[in-house]
Amino acid sequence: MGVNSVTLVGRAGRDPEVRYFESGSVVANLTLAVNRRSRDDEPDWFNLEIWGKQAQVAADYVKKGSLLGIIGSLKLDRWTDRASGEERSKPVVRVDRLELLGSKRDAEQGGGFQGGGNEEDVPF
Repeated sequence: MGVNSVTLVGRAGRDPEVRYFESGSVVANLTLAVNRRSRDDEPDWFNLEIWGKQAQVAADYVKKGSLLGIIGSLKLDRWTDRASGEERSKPVVRVDRLELLGSKRDAEQGGGFQGGGNEEDVPF
């Protein structure tokens, strides 16, 4: 038996890139910055892939800086680089559950901090 589970809370590094397919499927891709405990450490960045209804929610409500919680699984995207012919790969979190953690006011103001935080907490 194997376990492949990823749970993260962080801020969207950019607006989602959304693609619609003729089949009716929709996919959203974005990055998520997760801060470390120490303010001196750089944040960890994760590539997210979201499909279906959750992708449409991301398209409609997620903006750069939005506070998100996600549950998903790790997968490895593999491809051959056209220029060099080398095999490439990158880890991607396939999101099963997306939680919008900011307030409605945060979303209206582009995901900025309200109250107790300050802009120095944002890694971008």
